[in-house]
Amino acid sequence: MSASERLFSPMRAFEHPVTYTVTIAVAASLVLAPLVIQGLAKVGRITDARRRQLWVRWQTWMVMAPLVFAPILLGAAWTIAGIGLLSLLCYREYARATGLFREKAISLTIVLGITLITFATLDNWYRLFMALTPLTIVLILTVALLADRPQGYIQRTALGVLGFVLFGHGLGHLGHLANDPNYRPLILMVLVSSEMNNIVGYVLGKRTGLPLLPQTNPGKTVTNVISGLILTTGLVMILGQSVFRGTVLESWQHLLVLGVLISVGGQLGDLMFSSIKRDLGIKDFDVTIPGHGGLLDRFDSIVPISAIVFHYVNYFVGVGVGESVRIWTSRG
Repeated sequence: MSASERLFSPMRAFEHPVTYTVTIAVAASLVLAPLVIQGLAKVGRITDARRRQLWVRWQTWMVMAPLVFAPILLGAAWTIAGIGLLSLLCYREYARATGLFREKAISLTIVLGITLITFATLDNWYRLFMALTPLTIVLILTVALLADRPQGYIQRTALGVLGFVLFGHGLGHLGHLANDPNYRPLILMVLVSSEMNNIVGYVLGKRTGLPLLPQTNPGKTVTNVISGLILTTGLVMILGQSVFRGTVLESWQHLLVLGVLISVGGQLGDLMFSSIKRDLGIKDFDVTIPGHGGLLDRFDSIVPISAIVFHYVNYFVGVGVGESVRIWTSRG
């Protein structure tokens, strides 16, 4: 597959069986969801308040699902651009919640860093991608220093560095997976398995099991963590056999480890951002998504998972092996 075909062509979008199966399964789930919600309400398994909440979430997913799937199916360039935009929007919510948006110079530096990481990903320039994190951190520290306000310097720079590491460096790894010729099934596996963690936690809720960290997230119980671990790992082992066919990662041992890492990483992402919200005294980062809160409330678990999956896959089989590198910067 040529670089231009991988970046811009949707012609082979459904070539891989995992891409086709996941897309059909998600579409079918969205079609059947209203029937399931109505059925549960009629037999008294859910309250009216719960039914209304589920209905709002379903309506939201009817909009969100196409927005998530369309870039992935259209081509790697659209996927990378979409993830870059998601990174910027998540940082915006974080900056507004923490008050960092008032530090214009620091925020502009972080936006510049995220933009450059998106470009390095689109260019498939891995060395620049990795170099941008320490360089941007140094730039954040320098820009904050130039304001000549030593009071609060640690807090401002710490918030800035954390924001960039989470949304520039962290989510950037998800975008870099799009440089792999097998990126569609790989990214969809990551997204679907991450959502499995969230669904299990939401379905079980706070009514079953002992709270894991009651002060951080009272709804996160030992029961739903273990259930999410089992179901998510099982899903990764099923999908991963096809995603990694013909490689060392096809073995059940590797898929078991990868499934556990994705599940644990997703739970840690949820808890990390829950802790940030508790520290700030807020329930949600925003109200962008009805029934979910903000984008960051919806995609928090993806942040640590992205780097975990990228480096695990890259260590054992490589990401984008054989693909063109420095697609744009090496021309001429």
